[in-house]
Amino acid sequence: MPAAKTPIRTPPMFNLAWPLLVELGLAIASSVIGTGLASRISDEAGGAFAIASQVSATLFILFRIIGAGVSVVVTQNLGGGQREAANRVACAVVGASTWLGAVTGLLALLGANGLLHLLNAPAEVLPLAAPLLQALAPAMLLDAWNASMASVMRAHLRTRDTLVVLVIMHVTHLALAIPMMHGWGPIPALGLPGYAYALAISRAIGLALHLLMWRVHLGIRVARDDWWRLPRRELGAVLHIGLPGAAENIAWRLAFMVSVATAAELGAKSLATQAYVLQLMGGVMMFSIATGLAVEIVVGYLIGAGRLREAHGVVRRSLARGLVVCILIAACAALLGRWLLGWFTQDQEIIAAGATLLWITVLLEPGRTFNLVVINALRAAGDARFPVMAGALSMLLVLAGGSWLLGVVLGWGLPGVWIAYAADEWIRGLIMWRRWQTHAWVPHARASRKRLRPVIVVEG
Repeated sequence: MPAAKTPIRTPPMFNLAWPLLVELGLAIASSVIGTGLASRISDEAGGAFAIASQVSATLFILFRIIGAGVSVVVTQNLGGGQREAANRVACAVVGASTWLGAVTGLLALLGANGLLHLLNAPAEVLPLAAPLLQALAPAMLLDAWNASMASVMRAHLRTRDTLVVLVIMHVTHLALAIPMMHGWGPIPALGLPGYAYALAISRAIGLALHLLMWRVHLGIRVARDDWWRLPRRELGAVLHIGLPGAAENIAWRLAFMVSVATAAELGAKSLATQAYVLQLMGGVMMFSIATGLAVEIVVGYLIGAGRLREAHGVVRRSLARGLVVCILIAACAALLGRWLLGWFTQDQEIIAAGATLLWITVLLEPGRTFNLVVINALRAAGDARFPVMAGALSMLLVLAGGSWLLGVVLGWGLPGVWIAYAADEWIRGLIMWRRWQTHAWVPHARASRKRLRPVIVVEG
């Protein structure tokens, strides 16, 4: 006998997207402030902070194995009225996060020097970066739990609550980081490790808040054995979505690192130009990222409820709006490019080169929006393997190979690298859009729905 159905009405897309947009903005601001605090110690400390952050961001991809899957599986269960099944999945990912977080933390703790050598950390930076990366290990375990719990909260449409937790974590972190890094009264100056210790304390507070909100708002109590247990059935559904999602992230990051190496090959000024423009692009693409995450949540609900035609319409409308907004934001960034780049440097050669890249970004961002919106929709529909299978070749040949060919071999420099970025995003974006438009995702959506409620007939 099927479980009782408790359908949940999906909210307007804007109500989901704006807290996600603020979250992304806070994350970017926190990173910039952290870089500033480190650079106040010394230029070497600033470099150590940057390279340690790059390593920790790469290790964080492991959390995507769980994070990319849990949101989809929980939303599908909730959309199909299966609240108890959604709660079981939520508790299952707590245990999985424990093991993933522990592995990631151990990699940082025991392999810090080796990981930094892989990135060719300069000799003057390595003695500062290694202790920082090791000190970040406890925060990585806490971040694994927080990331999974936040994904479950968003899947339950509690995006404002997750924003509150994030604000408290960031404010606490910065309030503690300043005195712990630079010293204040009886608190000694701990340097870069002080940043990591403050991060761990703020993440512990975030974990406590997430547990409280799970209990109060979601009615979920995490049992003692949930912290280490790995239930096969629930995690199997999560990994079915999460593993391809993580593989796609890993493939893109590896290809992107080739483009970074290409910029380094072009010289220090090119590397600096790329770094500054990428910082600005982070702000440009925030709206598209937030839209993609909101689409994933809503489409997951609709697939779980069997409302496939409605899901198709949501993606079309969201993509159209996302394209208009991203073009406007990218155009504004390009028009203000010289002024914005002046925040980072006074070198006119770098500013001129960066301004050119920002105009190419106006062409790049619509292609990226196709990917951010449609790939999340495909994942929410259960069609998780296609994006990585179809996109890996473009990432390898166009993003990685194209960056090297256009930037170095043909001598186009950074504009060649940016053209390769744009070509890769557009090629993959149009492939994903064709997949969605031709309804090739529908069999996967039906299969996902049948796994939830085998007795229900799904509309086509």
